[in-house]
Amino acid sequence: MIVRYSEDLVGGPNHSEFATGTSLRMLTRIDGVGFSLHDTHLKAGSTLTLEYKNHIEANYILEGEGELENLETGEVFEVRPGMSYTLDHHDRHQMRTKTDVRIICVFTPALVGTEKHDADGSYPLL
Repeated sequence: MIVRYSEDLVGGPNHSEFATGTSLRMLTRIDGVGFSLHDTHLKAGSTLTLEYKNHIEANYILEGEGELENLETGEVFEVRPGMSYTLDHHDRHQMRTKTDVRIICVFTPALVGTEKHDADGSYPLL
């Protein structure tokens, strides 16, 4: 059994800070479960353009409001608590936050935990 508390990860190698927020990597590749689990906080007024070319990502919104746009189709979705979305086709997308947003994210293959977004908004496959 793997048990972790978020407060124990803050400031360590599984705590990623970036211009628009933070992410705690609760599970990473080293845990050997085949996926990684992240508790991500995005700041109000943020815009992120992302395209995970090497990963599939599933997301569940716990807190906050905003908009999610599929940049391939132009579809725009309301972001709010209770929403889930999965980038099952490596979808290029844009997240625009109106308020602070908290998301639980799952990546496969699992992230190592130290990845930073590339210029195109993806994570490298380490």
